[in-house]
Amino acid sequence: MKRAELKQRKLDATSARVEGMSLPAGAPWADALRQDALSRLLAMGLPQGRDEYWRWTRPDTLISDVPTPAAVFTATEAPVFSGLDRIKLVFVDGVFDAEASDALEGVGLEIMRLTDALSSDIHWVKDAYGVQEKKAQDPVERPLATLNTAFATDGVVIRATGKVAKPVSLVYLHKSETSDAILHHVIRVEEGADLTVLENGPAAARFNKVMEVEVADKAGFHHIRAQGRDHERRAVTHVFATIGRESLFKSFTMTANGVLTRNEVVIDIQGDDSMAHVAGAAMGDGDFHHDDTVFITHDAEHCESRQVFKKVLRNGAKGIFQGKILVKAGAQKTDGYQISQGLLLDEDSQFLAKPELEIYADDVACSHGSTVGAIDEEALFYLRSRGVPTGDATDLLTLAFLAEAIEEIEDETIAEDILNRLEGWLKRRRRT
Repeated sequence: MKRAELKQRKLDATSARVEGMSLPAGAPWADALRQDALSRLLAMGLPQGRDEYWRWTRPDTLISDVPTPAAVFTATEAPVFSGLDRIKLVFVDGVFDAEASDALEGVGLEIMRLTDALSSDIHWVKDAYGVQEKKAQDPVERPLATLNTAFATDGVVIRATGKVAKPVSLVYLHKSETSDAILHHVIRVEEGADLTVLENGPAAARFNKVMEVEVADKAGFHHIRAQGRDHERRAVTHVFATIGRESLFKSFTMTANGVLTRNEVVIDIQGDDSMAHVAGAAMGDGDFHHDDTVFITHDAEHCESRQVFKKVLRNGAKGIFQGKILVKAGAQKTDGYQISQGLLLDEDSQFLAKPELEIYADDVACSHGSTVGAIDEEALFYLRSRGVPTGDATDLLTLAFLAEAIEEIEDETIAEDILNRLEGWLKRRRRT
């Protein structure tokens, strides 16, 4: 089939997908931004299996007219982050639940529901909504994020003006087997401010989320999320971030369970002497398919980026990593580090990786590595010889494998909780 014919098929399928969807109404400027996103979507088309960055992850169930039903999973353990002093914002199947949420306020913090912000004629989000998503379409198209900008029905707008003591916790509850949630969050961390955002919960049978983050000069943004619990959920998430001078951006994701998860992170480092760290620990079994796609651009001097991704896979599970570091001309003294590793607990599982470096500056220190393998038999023998049962020994080595990613979490209490939950996942899987 000729390329032009394939393109036309793609555009026809996209038109059919959005035909029955309506753009949410808001202020005139918001309506114009949504219409622009829809026009861009219809021009580029939704992803297909032949697209370069979708060749290992089938997008069919993410772009279908209706979501594949997903049974609601009932967990016995307490939800992650539930023991923390936090500002809790709850969404049920993609709809904000004011009664279950805390007040939209905090010291050094402004919070507003997205629908309210997009209905206001005067609001800072006017210059932020969809801006980073649109910019991130070059050089790689990200149509599911564009779909989100056009049709997102809920979300929050957060502005940190100081060092916020309590983390903002976004809790996503799944109660309908056929829910189809599209959420869009816009976050601005002003100069000198510091903010932590937590995310957890399955959200819906199918979940499409965009988070746009602007980190101003000398500011800090910490992002920790836990994707898990529901076995049958399908999700595509996007984090777009712009980082100013002498600033810090850190994001960590733990993933367990789920049929299909694709997490995209696009970071643009624009200010000198800044750091951007992105990490993930994923553990999957059976039909589990997990895809991390990361693109970090260095466009300033003396900056550091780290990509650390570890995946533990068994019973035919599949893990994907596509990561790129782009160092633009003039971004001297760049320190870029990227590592992706897969631990296969059987011969049926698969780990696929595509690490990339593109460098146009001559005074840089950039490296990438990707490995895949099984449990170290010598280490396993050593532990067993000292009386550690095989199952416990395997779990210890698995957790040691994940340690480098978990170490990216600065809060020791949260890091310990994440580690304990991964250990619990391993023990439960041993019994099945």
